[in-house]
Amino acid sequence: MTKTTRTTLATSIALMAIFPAQAQQAAMDMKPAAMRAAATVRTMTADEKVILTHGIMPLGLSKTMPPIPADAIPGAGYIPGIARLGIPALKETDASLGVTYVMGARKDGATALPSGVAQAASWNPDLLYRGGAMIGSEARAKGFNVLLAGVNLMRDPRNGRTFEYLAEDPLLSGILVGAAIRGVQSNHIISTIKHLALNGQETGRKYANVRISEAAARESDLLAFQIGIEQGQPGSVMCAYNRVLGEQACASDWLLNRVLKQSWGYKGFVMSDWGAVPNIEAALNGLDQQSGEQLDPAVFFGDKLKDKAAGDPRWKARVDDMNRRVLTAIYAAGLDTYPVTPGGKIDFEANAKIAEEVARQGIVLLKNNGVLPLAKTAKSIALIGGYADGGVLSGAGSSQVHGEGGPVVSRPASGKGVWAGFIAQQYHRSSPMEAIHALAGSAKLTFRDGRYISDAVEKARQAEVAIIFATQWATEGLDLPDLSLPDGQDELIAAVAAANPNTIVVLETGGPVKMPWLDKVAGVIEAWYPGARGGPAMASVLFGDTNPSGRLPITFPASEAQLPRPRLDGSDWVEPDFGGNPTSGSDKLDLDYDIEGSDVGYRWFARTGAKPLFPFGYGLSYTAFESGGLKFKGLTASFTVRNVGQREGAEVAQLYLIGRNGKALRRLAGFQRVDLAAGASQTVSVTIDPRILADWKDGGWTLPAGDYRFALGKDAERMSEPVTVRLAGNRWKD
Repeated sequence: MTKTTRTTLATSIALMAIFPAQAQQAAMDMKPAAMRAAATVRTMTADEKVILTHGIMPLGLSKTMPPIPADAIPGAGYIPGIARLGIPALKETDASLGVTYVMGARKDGATALPSGVAQAASWNPDLLYRGGAMIGSEARAKGFNVLLAGVNLMRDPRNGRTFEYLAEDPLLSGILVGAAIRGVQSNHIISTIKHLALNGQETGRKYANVRISEAAARESDLLAFQIGIEQGQPGSVMCAYNRVLGEQACASDWLLNRVLKQSWGYKGFVMSDWGAVPNIEAALNGLDQQSGEQLDPAVFFGDKLKDKAAGDPRWKARVDDMNRRVLTAIYAAGLDTYPVTPGGKIDFEANAKIAEEVARQGIVLLKNNGVLPLAKTAKSIALIGGYADGGVLSGAGSSQVHGEGGPVVSRPASGKGVWAGFIAQQYHRSSPMEAIHALAGSAKLTFRDGRYISDAVEKARQAEVAIIFATQWATEGLDLPDLSLPDGQDELIAAVAAANPNTIVVLETGGPVKMPWLDKVAGVIEAWYPGARGGPAMASVLFGDTNPSGRLPITFPASEAQLPRPRLDGSDWVEPDFGGNPTSGSDKLDLDYDIEGSDVGYRWFARTGAKPLFPFGYGLSYTAFESGGLKFKGLTASFTVRNVGQREGAEVAQLYLIGRNGKALRRLAGFQRVDLAAGASQTVSVTIDPRILADWKDGGWTLPAGDYRFALGKDAERMSEPVTVRLAGNRWKD
């Protein structure tokens, strides 16, 4: 029986705002901005009050789209300003990975951060702040003052947008997205947080109807948004395409009014996703701005809204509130005080270094039989697959970013139509082969694209080391049918590993994949979609210039059978879901999220007892760490982390709640990334957000009195000796 230590905490726990000083200051700045916004609204005419409430997508994608205004910039969205009142136009760009390429419409480039899941694998809020600040500065330099950043919990790893998002855990997701938002908004531009909420798959995304209890939603997806909003104070929230409890998310009174604005007290504005507004009543249900109106059935928030306000006091008050909220965000971010102008100077070299550092910290070492790090004295290396001679893979859709000159390789997903370029398989201009050549000394490098397995096997047999770059492409608008590697890559890896015992697999994937060849290879590195400098980042980890420190922010299942929904709901829908607005409900696709409820990801695996391929929080290093001495003072836990290996490295210290009043649970309660020299140690202190320990019940948070068991984890499965803490019960509202 495991020995435990018992500590008794204070008899009451006050719910405190546990977020950084920058966010506290941002929250305070909202108050004068809101007061100023209210004063401006009192001076607006009826016509002016429907200017900020709707806008277009300023792209000439078809002949039916209106002309682009003279002051607009090709990008995601444009809302005219009001010159008489000094209100600037809102010029919006996707997304959270950089200023997007929009199919080359602007003929310019930007710095691509690694994918969201790669950023989250760093478990480093400071790094996400730097990345957010960098892409926000580029957005500003290009003339944009709104950047559309996002977070959604990863309920299903087959989601086509898994690569864009961060993690399957609400605490990790919320803290990281909050840091990224603060970074973006440090440039005096507005950041969004999206897509509110329960936006768990791309298949049938405009028809999917999520069924979930309020308790399960509050303890999972909504908690991630709540923490992110508290920590980041985004000027805008973007609602989602899917239905929630029968209502379109962008017209959900429960989501937008009762949860976001009333329960959480959010003061900014809600913008729609593009083509997600079902009707004008969405305004009464909490939507403040209609985005990309050409994609909706009608322009609801223009003259139709003005007519409603003219004849009904309730609508008049709602329109005033819509304008107050948009103006609050404008004034809080300083869009009028610090106007944007296109043509700003961008230090692409400095920004590329930030992207490379994000990639280095996000790469996860999954397996190492001693082959890594590679010796720089190796005489021959065979490189196979993944277009590694040219570049690194990126995810497609509205988050697609590219540098000057566009992609080095582009494989169309469909041959024609307006969306063909939007969802093409594209590669950034960062060659792993060139980066490896720079570090490999005099080693002979050979490359084979992997199309012919026999050819790849022959080159692998002739080399000391074989490195296979395996890719799994993902895109907005489509989900993955399963978690296998496409294009026969599993067979390729198995054959090469049989020919060369020193075979290393470098995965460029949007999320988890199955690995039927895992026991046959010597090493596996998860590099995700590594961004603008992915090649050098990969090479640095392979040769040991960078000690890998990434930890998985998402569980890697052994098979789809372990998931709450082994068969993806609506998997027989094969067309990209970009159009087709929902009608009366005839196209509804029900998703039962109460199967797992709030037990998303690693919590589901703990509940079912299934053993994943790799657990949440997992990652290896070229050194070794030990953690211990867990103690509590109030809701603050402290412990010591030691580097007991032979070289400098970084550990991600993880604290888990593993039981409450005799019932087994698994919840990440705190974390901190710690950089340590060989032989060094550091005391780590983390303050636990009481919502992580509590349940949502009867309209508020309830913390049951009793014994709580905590443990330090190498990951969500490997735990240290637990410590038992006795807590007094408590209950509070948001």
